[in-house]
Amino acid sequence: QVQLVESGGGLVQPGGSLRLSCAASGITFNMYAMGWYRQAPGKQRELVAAITNLGSANYADSVKGRFTISRDNARNTVYLQMNSLKPEDTAVYSCNANYRIIGRNYWGQGTQVTVSS
Repeated sequence: QVQLVESGGGLVQPGGSLRLSCAASGITFNMYAMGWYRQAPGKQRELVAAITNLGSANYADSVKGRFTISRDNARNTVYLQMNSLKPEDTAVYSCNANYRIIGRNYWGQGTQVTVSS
């Protein structure tokens, strides 16, 4: 079955960095667009960053210049490098795999990121 397993979350001080990883199995990874979403308490889930199967990336305005999404198709893994973290980045971050043409969409279980001093 399809699994997306996130790792790398945790507690970090403002200005610090974290790298999230999402390891995928059960899908033809190089055919899927991958994305990172986040949901803070009391707020709607929002797209943070996404990368197409060809490697083209886009970002939410709030994270541009601070976060970088990348993928390693040989390892079936997508990453989110988060620098200059702010308290408002605190949220549960979830990995998404999407293959729109065939209507496949999958989610990971999420990983907590807390930015606090």
